[in-house]
Amino acid sequence: MDSIRILFISIAGNTRNFVENLTHYAFAQHVKNKGLPEIEATEISEQTDFADETKPFFCFVPTYLDGGNGIDNGVKELMTNVMGEYIDYHDNAKQLIGVVGSGNKNFNEQYCLTARRYCEKFDAPFIDDYELRGVPADEARVYKKLVERLQFLNL
Repeated sequence: MDSIRILFISIAGNTRNFVENLTHYAFAQHVKNKGLPEIEATEISEQTDFADETKPFFCFVPTYLDGGNGIDNGVKELMTNVMGEYIDYHDNAKQLIGVVGSGNKNFNEQYCLTARRYCEKFDAPFIDDYELRGVPADEARVYKKLVERLQFLNL
């Protein structure tokens, strides 16, 4: 199995921290079982030069909103727009095979709203979620679901 390709955006550092921990977890799993994939992660930011994605990838996106509740009175996405623009670039959306969301559960219905919106916009499945920086159990669970998705797609 090839490596797991992840594109992520991190504003406050929580997503970056989680992806770094997930990458270390994946490496440890790969050391134990060479059949399990490692992770290749790329951070997308305002400074990123857009490129054509040639391999299937997962998107990790936090939720930052400004205004509206995201349900009945609108929503204004805040700070993660460049990730959506990157996925929209050329045919990149065709390579998106799943979305992992994060956020603060105190925000109730808005928790992982950005990830759910990406799933709808780009017709990709919602793979899993974790709160803020996540915990080790989240890393194991998310990794397992990423591997299962790759196996399901026969990648």
